[in-house]
Amino acid sequence: MATVAGLTGLSRIAGFIRDVLTAVVLGAGPVSDAFFVALKLPNFFRRVTAEGAFSVSFVPLYSESLEKEGEEEAGVFADNAFAVMLWGMLGITLLVMLFMPYIIYVIAPGFKGDVSRYSMAVDMARVTFPYLMLMSLTALMGGMLNAHSRFAPFAAAPILFNLSLIVFLLMSGAFKTAGHAMAWGVFVAGFLQCGLLWHFIKKAGLALNFVKPNFEDVKIKRLFALMGPGVIGAGVMHINLFADLIMASFLTTGSISYLYYADRLNQLPLGMVGIAVGTALLPLLSKTIAAGDAGEARRLFNRAMEVCMLLALPAAVGLFMAALPIVTTLFEHGEFTANDSGYTRLVLTAYAAGIPAYIAVKVYSTAYWARQDTITPVKAAVVSTMFNIFISLFLVFVLNVGVAGIAAGTALAGWLQIILLARGLKGMDETRLDERFKKALQKIVFSCAVMGVFLYFAQGIYPDNGALPQQIFGLLVLVGGGAAIYGLAIVLTGVVKIDDIKKIFKRKVR
Repeated sequence: MATVAGLTGLSRIAGFIRDVLTAVVLGAGPVSDAFFVALKLPNFFRRVTAEGAFSVSFVPLYSESLEKEGEEEAGVFADNAFAVMLWGMLGITLLVMLFMPYIIYVIAPGFKGDVSRYSMAVDMARVTFPYLMLMSLTALMGGMLNAHSRFAPFAAAPILFNLSLIVFLLMSGAFKTAGHAMAWGVFVAGFLQCGLLWHFIKKAGLALNFVKPNFEDVKIKRLFALMGPGVIGAGVMHINLFADLIMASFLTTGSISYLYYADRLNQLPLGMVGIAVGTALLPLLSKTIAAGDAGEARRLFNRAMEVCMLLALPAAVGLFMAALPIVTTLFEHGEFTANDSGYTRLVLTAYAAGIPAYIAVKVYSTAYWARQDTITPVKAAVVSTMFNIFISLFLVFVLNVGVAGIAAGTALAGWLQIILLARGLKGMDETRLDERFKKALQKIVFSCAVMGVFLYFAQGIYPDNGALPQQIFGLLVLVGGGAAIYGLAIVLTGVVKIDDIKKIFKRKVR
């Protein structure tokens, strides 16, 4: 978890640099709206296939094969899965690129009367969509390495994505628009990430060969059987994203961009904590459950939840309390105006309220996937998605809350989803919350409250209309001061022990 979170943190830093440059060059206008639509399309399918249904189905099966049959049989399964993924994704990619003009009408219907945004979105999406196939293969190789407890390569891959987009942004003068430059950056990033994972697969001595796909293989059939509900579940969950996009396309120009910039900040804790915990927990929990060790499974589950709340709750409080200084310092430059900061701040505070829920969802979903149950999470995802769409429509178009209502609906849906998932695991020994977690949670909430009080009274330190160096200094005081107070509180209350921190950094990163 520490390895994945650390490398994800580096990726997020590179991502912030990218977003700052994007805000300066693109701002929140028609070109940025078109690019963000083009970026969301492959990202949606990537989360459904590559990092969604496929990963959560492949990793438990591959881990089980390693545990029970040995590395050679697991390698044969991986070869066939790679071939199936390669040809399947290639067909989907070509088909979607062919029908892209119609697909853009579906995912951004508000673009219909805006010829400029529509045509740019079609052109950019045709460039970005092949990223899906490349990232799908990258995810398979990453799953193999994770099952062998080699977490660093896959966690480092997103760094290349951000660096690629930064380079192409700096070269934007050579393209039709900066949005087109970034689209090509996404395309190149897919090859860089895939190449990186292929290198580490070979370095680790793992067998991965090009073979003819065998769809009749028993394990492939089992993989598809698990993926079926997983595709529906991941797809339903990410329909939220497209529902948000569709609603935002009918609002004032820039609304799609406000959602994007706020979500980038929201994704920092979700990525560093949620992805790190899920990535590390899935192969470990899968092997433990396959071995029939309920006690160890319960320990893993509870310690994962403990770490999640230790990091998710202060992140939510921090983003909620300091939303405007964060947005202003990072994005309010060049084409990004104070008015844009105001809207983005409202969206961010709404998103922040759902951070603890979505990170907990990652842990609870992993518990289902490790037991090769991909159906139950689907039911929770369907209900929460229907609720999300309904409440967002009500907030945006009935109460006229505006774009912030979309984020508020997403946050509320996250809390509903975790309630449904927790109820489904009630009574299972492997996922029973222990006394250590319950006591730690109380102390974490107290520590967050102390930090929140500090941030409330320290808001006056930040110079809203000051020069950039003054704003950076003010933000550092807010963030650094809040982090220091929270860190001191969790140490004094005994949630975290200094010796535990030392042990983490003494471990060898692989």
